[in-house]
Amino acid sequence: MDPIQIEPGQRYLARINPKRIPHIFTDVLIIGGGIAGCRAALEIDPRLETIIVNKGKVTQSNSAYAQGGIAGVLDPLDNITNHVQDTLAAGKDLCDPELVEYVCSEAPRHIQELIEFGADFDTQDGKIALTKEGGHSHRRVAHALGDATGKEIMRALVAAVQSRPNIQTWMKTPTLDLVTEDGQCRGAIIWNRYHGKSLVWAKQVILATGGAGCLFRETTNPPLATGDGHALAFRAGARLQDMEFMQFHPTVLYIAGGARYLVSEAVRGEGAYLRDCNGVRFMEEYHPDLELAHRDIVSRAITDRMLKTSHSCVYLDLRHLDKHLVKERFPNISKVCAGFGLDLSKDQIPVRPGAHYMIGGVKTDLQARTSVPHLWAAGEVTSTGLHGSNRLASNSLLEGMIFGSAAGKGASAAALSMPDQYSASLLPEWETEKRSDEDLNSKDLRNSLASLMWRDVGITRSADSLQNAQDKVDFWSRYVVDREFKALPGWELQNMLLVSQLMITSAIERRESRGVHYRSDFPETDPAFQKHISVISTS
Repeated sequence: MDPIQIEPGQRYLARINPKRIPHIFTDVLIIGGGIAGCRAALEIDPRLETIIVNKGKVTQSNSAYAQGGIAGVLDPLDNITNHVQDTLAAGKDLCDPELVEYVCSEAPRHIQELIEFGADFDTQDGKIALTKEGGHSHRRVAHALGDATGKEIMRALVAAVQSRPNIQTWMKTPTLDLVTEDGQCRGAIIWNRYHGKSLVWAKQVILATGGAGCLFRETTNPPLATGDGHALAFRAGARLQDMEFMQFHPTVLYIAGGARYLVSEAVRGEGAYLRDCNGVRFMEEYHPDLELAHRDIVSRAITDRMLKTSHSCVYLDLRHLDKHLVKERFPNISKVCAGFGLDLSKDQIPVRPGAHYMIGGVKTDLQARTSVPHLWAAGEVTSTGLHGSNRLASNSLLEGMIFGSAAGKGASAAALSMPDQYSASLLPEWETEKRSDEDLNSKDLRNSLASLMWRDVGITRSADSLQNAQDKVDFWSRYVVDREFKALPGWELQNMLLVSQLMITSAIERRESRGVHYRSDFPETDPAFQKHISVISTS
């Protein structure tokens, strides 16, 4: 299927004068410092200068917030074929089978690598403790600190990165755009808090910017997950695919006034029940796997139950579980709930779905190459073919490790093959003058966008809801793109509007229900749509 061509509105978000701003030269530039970015950096040859730029702090990435764990066959009763089959089943016939087999085969080695980097996984009887999550046929999810696996993995990887003298890490340094020349990636425009806009020229660039959960009102993602990488890759000419597939996590803590906190799928893996406001355990009405059905099924079941009971949430019930097990396995969830006066041994947890993981993204191959020369990508910003239309739980940290490593190796080899000569070119001027952003309340528009996306492009979609969303986003985009923003909130808003357009357009095109994409007007899976939907820029 030919990609859909979409007008990005503008090539570069910010106007710059290359003669009046700082220029930095490096061998490899890595945009994003989560699991994929850090793992990529550790593969760069020490003879090469490497810069990692983070929009925020390393503790604010989706990787650091990951609770459940990392999947891999470590149990003698399990095997690679089982992991492959579980992943393919979750992906609903859209996974790349060859790539899935490669990833599942590589998983044990990469988990061992994390241990060598210093990650301290939970153990039982001297072996890595394993749990089971939705969609898995065996216990194969390794976890750390009970329910803070991402935090421990990132602690180990960040320490390893900081020990390498050839790697610089810049915090609070957002990337505005990738710089291209003759269709090739040359570097990026960044915002440095000391010098303002700066140009970083690099032989190779690795994109590892994470997800886009903040497009939706209800999300588990940190506030920085605004789809920046998807947007800047699209503007630079990269091919994106599967943008209609946003995975909603079924169980997000729902307390008025509180931040939306992920309640790990491992809670259900250890035996927790889902009950409605009347105390009814309802999942048996929706799927034979009950609480351990795939995430898309559980999310829709919860949404349907909330509608039928006219209640704002459902409840996770752990009261029948061993109190010592709950305290040991879920210390962080217990602590968060205790802050709201909830005792997991006595009280039920109010939960509802929230946007969690962006399945679609920049199309990459097995070596983590994008369609733009000298640009590599890894992690949640990509569409590798691993997840298909529905990600299997705990395959995401694994994907970040494996393809972060691949991107680092590829970029390192490519940079080493290039002469140590740099040249800076002038970027094209804006064709027209733009209005000031002073009369625009970007925070209000961002909130309106998130509410619209949650309502019309959320767990259940239809032609009418998608058309309404498209009309409003197109309208907002027309007057937002006409302004020149000078700070991060405005640039984030522009990126969010663009990524929303890509998601809505793709969702309109997929006239069926498959995986996390559910359309009430096309409720069945259609074999004619067993294909990927791609988008590219017209510019």
